[in-house]
Amino acid sequence: MSMLTPPGMGGKYRITGDVYPRMRRPHRRRRIVLASVAGVVVLGAAGWGTLQLVDVFSGDGGTKTTAGKRADCKPAPKATAAPAAAFPKPAQITVNVYNATPRSGLAKTTADELKKRGFKIGKVGNAPTAYDKKVPGAGLLLGAPAATKGALPVLRTQLAGATTKTDTRGTADVDLIIGTAFKTLSPKATADAALVTLTKPAPAVKPCR
Repeated sequence: MSMLTPPGMGGKYRITGDVYPRMRRPHRRRRIVLASVAGVVVLGAAGWGTLQLVDVFSGDGGTKTTAGKRADCKPAPKATAAPAAAFPKPAQITVNVYNATPRSGLAKTTADELKKRGFKIGKVGNAPTAYDKKVPGAGLLLGAPAATKGALPVLRTQLAGATTKTDTRGTADVDLIIGTAFKTLSPKATADAALVTLTKPAPAVKPCR
């Protein structure tokens, strides 16, 4: 009888060869697989929750913020420039030039320069008593109320620092009253640039994206 023959078998059953059956419990492998899958699921859920907390505390806003911006934005059909205001050209403006300072000759030299820049010149002389030596700044631009949206802004491009005032006149001409702080008109290049800025179209409205 072989030593591998189980007791009581009487030698009827023999185990031969060098491969022996494994005596492992059948359910152990299944439990290991299930435990591994459960661990992966738990780790995945924890990672997803962490990302959500990072998004909240970073102030990113996510889809809600984007949706809010889109709701506030009013899309335009086309990015077109708004038309410019209908300002008159210098050749359409008649300017009366008055000197309110003690210095002589300022009215004539200023009127001559404005004429070179395309303006029409009306009256030239000393300022009326109401303004004589009473204009402390560079100058005062005076005209009818309607001129505040036309001739006066155009004339103001020629003299930086000038103030604007309206009166009850019924004519379209405007006055340039030279003040005590006046030195000279704005350089022509500067005045031309200011005039272009005044009369150019408004910036285009960009559509929402």
